Amino acid sequence: MKRHALVAALGLSIPAAHLHPQSQLASQQSIGMAARSGVKPTIVLVHGGFVDGSGWEGVYRILRKDGYTVSIVQNPTISLAGDVAVTRRVVGAQNGPVILVGHSYGGAVITEAGNDPHVVGLVYITAFAPDAGESVSTLIKDPPPGAPVPPILPPQDGFLFLDKAKFAASFAADVEAVRAAFMAESQVPWGVEALSGTITQAAWRTKPSWYLVATDDRMIPPPAQRFMSKRAGSIVLETAGSHAIYVSHPARVAALIERAATTLTTTVGN
Repeated sequence: MKRHALVAALGLSIPAAHLHPQSQLASQQSIGMAARSGVKPTIVLVHGGFVDGSGWEGVYRILRKDGYTVSIVQNPTISLAGDVAVTRRVVGAQNGPVILVGHSYGGAVITEAGNDPHVVGLVYITAFAPDAGESVSTLIKDPPPGAPVPPILPPQDGFLFLDKAKFAASFAADVEAVRAAFMAESQVPWGVEALSGTITQAAWRTKPSWYLVATDDRMIPPPAQRFMSKRAGSIVLETAGSHAIYVSHPARVAALIERAATTLTTTVGN
């Protein structure tokens, strides 16, 4: 599959673009479904751990301005199964094809929820992309040598938080200081059970996917992002940015989502 190019001003580069051989037929069927619908796919945004859906506001505004229907999932992040169920309800409420977009732990959620037949594509934003039998816990248990260690505090009643004093540096280094401080103070408890929830069927094996690697991420190491995106056969874009790139650089994130939507709307597989 040939490489694609986004507007250079967005600061994006494309190191790889692969599609799983075993998923080519299913991907073509997904593309055909979107194209035959005659409408743009609905975009469903799924947040990760420690935060809620409000962080998508910048991305949401851009997509809405560009004519897309957008829904935002508010997951409780207590268990993976629960979050998948919530996401599937949002998908089921849409008309026509859906593109699921997941940030961080939200990537695990869309990997499972993306098996819904209405989902035609997946977009991972510096996210986990587990395979069947894997969980966030298994993916983070052996970090690359020298990788930064997220400042996760010991569990409290089965929930995790980040050290507020270290939140900005690890999660949101390029977010405006006042906003990063608010994000640290308004953390959403992340259930330990959510991290240990395993994938039963990885949707990226049968659906086309795109992946944004944030090269300054100090929560999910970029080498781990590259491994997961390559394994998933994703079209990969790399750009400088923190783990909260969807907050700090919403235009870059929206550009990738729109690239996926345009491909799925206008291109019929050969």
